[in-house]
Amino acid sequence: MTSVPDPPRVHLDRAALRMLAHPLRSRLLAELRQYGDATATSLAARLQTNSGATSYHLRKLAEVGVVEDNGEGTGRARIWTASTSGRPRREDAAEDSGQDAGADDAAAALAWLARDYLHHFTDRADAWLDDQERWPDAWREPAGLSDHLVQVTPEQLAALRADLEEVVQRYRRVGAGNPSAKRVSVYLCPLPVDRPPR
Repeated sequence: MTSVPDPPRVHLDRAALRMLAHPLRSRLLAELRQYGDATATSLAARLQTNSGATSYHLRKLAEVGVVEDNGEGTGRARIWTASTSGRPRREDAAEDSGQDAGADDAAAALAWLARDYLHHFTDRADAWLDDQERWPDAWREPAGLSDHLVQVTPEQLAALRADLEEVVQRYRRVGAGNPSAKRVSVYLCPLPVDRPPR
């Protein structure tokens, strides 16, 4: 079975990063990525906010290219979709020459987004721990948290991450059409254990 490719990653400039580093905008993008296309009204209901604010922030996200109106519906009944496959990472930021306050702002925005992403993960992991007993054994055994210690160079770590992302991509749509298949979030978070080099 051929997998459907992920949407391309969006390269963001400093202003776009600062715009994205906003609690509601971050949640809107996460909802669209996790649950699929939605209207501003349905997103507002899920996130317990008003549809006017949701519409405004969706338009702001569309300005930087991380969400888009899929052309269906009008007004608050428009259908919005995530146009990026993952959260912004350092390599997604457009390269700007020089060091200035704008670069510091962009770095701060990326740091905020990374911490907000961690909160998303924690919420999802907490939900799994709360609900896991309601799932059949066939799901409980392979799901959940695990960690593995490896010893690698920076180049080997980059290769490891690329290999893992390739495996995840291969499985991205493998269960499509199978009624017993469920959506599963797979997080990659290689973190150094040793102290940073001097």
